[in-house]
Amino acid sequence: MKKKFRFNLILLLFLIGFSTIIGQNEESPTLKKDTIEIVPIEHATAVLKWKDVTIYIDPVGGKEAFQSVGPPDLILITDIHGDHFNLETLEELDTQKAKIMVPQAVADKMPDSFTPQIDVLDNGASKERYGIHVEAIPMYNLREEALQFHPKGRGNGYVLNMGENRIYFSGDTEDIPEMRALQNIDKAFVCMNLPYTMTVESAADAVLEFAPKEVYPYHYRGKPHVSDVDKFESIIESKSKKITVVRLDWYPNDDF
Repeated sequence: MKKKFRFNLILLLFLIGFSTIIGQNEESPTLKKDTIEIVPIEHATAVLKWKDVTIYIDPVGGKEAFQSVGPPDLILITDIHGDHFNLETLEELDTQKAKIMVPQAVADKMPDSFTPQIDVLDNGASKERYGIHVEAIPMYNLREEALQFHPKGRGNGYVLNMGENRIYFSGDTEDIPEMRALQNIDKAFVCMNLPYTMTVESAADAVLEFAPKEVYPYHYRGKPHVSDVDKFESIIESKSKKITVVRLDWYPNDDF
């Protein structure tokens, strides 16, 4: 009886261990699929890959800029300016299966051939495509001398809800109340360049208020020089231990 009991106990322990291993193997693909790959293209242009979905943010630069990332499923365009919206690039790309989310001002500049693919989002609107819930966030200037660059209501920033992640792209904006009021942001892509958007100090102050887990400075080339991203990072790190500054190469062809 003792031998039989010992044998059953060993068998039970083996089965428990085996089921634990199987459970871990079953979870791995899920964890892998929920990761987000970020590919910086240049300036305001980025590609995200999540599960089997490829998202282009403000695609400019021609077809050759996207050769390594595959065709898009979803395209988000923030504004009408050439560093965010480039019709020639859209026409060169393979966008046959893509949905394109844009503000009305961008939709007005697109030919009728794109109409079946377009979702127009006004500030505050939202739409779900490919399991991604997209929220259109206002983006605009506050300084008197910059109001003509980005009037309120014309362009969109975006929050992408992707699985457990909330990803924010600011587009061209200053540190507006709508940015400061954002909640539960995991990754924030925040612009900082003059004269068109905001200073690194304003960007840092806004980021410290809405406190994303990670902040990615992007869109930081101004006139005539690149903004001081070192200073932005030092401000964040000196005032918060909970926000990680992640720096990607947004200007691979520039010698700054």
